[in-house]
Amino acid sequence: MFRSKVKALRLLQLGYTLRHTAFCSRLVLGIETSCDDTGAAVLDETGAILGESLHSQKEVHLRTGGIIPTVAQQLHRENIERVVQEALERSGVAPSQLAAVATTVKPGLALSLGVGLEFTRQLVRRHDKPFIPIHHMEAHALTVRMLQPVSFPFLVLLVSGGHSLLAVAQGVDDFLLLGHALDEAPGDTLDKVARRLSLVKHPQCSSLSGGQAIELLARDGDRTKFSFRTPMGQTHDCCFSFAGLRNQITMTIMKKEAEEGVEEGTLLKCVNDIAAAAQHTVAAHLAKRTHRAILFCKANGLLPPSSPTLVLSGGVASNQYIRKALTIVTEMTGLHLICPPAKFCTDNGVMIAWNGVERLREGKGILAPDVDVCYEPRSVYLFTRFILLFF
Repeated sequence: MFRSKVKALRLLQLGYTLRHTAFCSRLVLGIETSCDDTGAAVLDETGAILGESLHSQKEVHLRTGGIIPTVAQQLHRENIERVVQEALERSGVAPSQLAAVATTVKPGLALSLGVGLEFTRQLVRRHDKPFIPIHHMEAHALTVRMLQPVSFPFLVLLVSGGHSLLAVAQGVDDFLLLGHALDEAPGDTLDKVARRLSLVKHPQCSSLSGGQAIELLARDGDRTKFSFRTPMGQTHDCCFSFAGLRNQITMTIMKKEAEEGVEEGTLLKCVNDIAAAAQHTVAAHLAKRTHRAILFCKANGLLPPSSPTLVLSGGVASNQYIRKALTIVTEMTGLHLICPPAKFCTDNGVMIAWNGVERLREGKGILAPDVDVCYEPRSVYLFTRFILLFF
């Protein structure tokens, strides 16, 4: 999974890892700073959350109309030590009792990842603890295994503000990538539509993220009032594209502003209907591509014939309308849909610690504290194999 330097050092580090963890309880500290949340948690090997802490930057970024990387970096710097200390104190665990520290190193905002990695580097070297670099999307994919028994292999749909992908999880570090976002992620699309609609000015939405505002207003909207074309209807693979859809929505908003005689930045009378139509088309696109992936997996024996599972995770997985659309697909195809609770769909230290626990169990990706690791902001192809699907 971790190529070049990590593979070359694996045999040398194995002896260190076995000697070190033999005398430590299997407690893992997880640290997450890939975007705009500073999270930390301590878990034991059963997945029990002994202590956690999370600092959200949402209110700051709502005021600025989006995430500014330098602002996110500074807020991580100001809060990471406190967040980690709170997680440790709430767990009653001292750094000396940890078996390892797991931290997100890819993908994400470079400046944010750098804060978490540098803090971790100092921590593991100070206390001579193994370091487990974590891929953010792998952590999202495996969180469900902390909550209930889910055996490999299973299909996973990860949807967030920065990513959208379909993959077959075949092991802790073994994933087959079926499709990914070609341009922007669904969460990013919904956030940008919300900004273009100026939903922050809506009395019900001033404290909500863009995606949350769209979901709220869509409940009272009529999606049939606007017809947006579902992307990639003639493309026979499992990838996603949302930029074209956003352009359709933007053109519609401009047209309605002209009809109502208002300037950009003014709330439209039909805002609920546009929100409903936008949300529906995003959900339809996700559902159709997931349906294709399910058919491909069944045709190629990639999922078990008995009780095959689809895991839906990532921040956008909290959207209930999208969950309902995926429920229809899984019921139609005989899959069991599992969605982690909303608090585990968004970024947090718990999922990072759990991924560390799983890797520690299998002895995979565990590094000595003095090994240099670089963060990788654009590590989209996280999985070991990527298959192009045309069927």
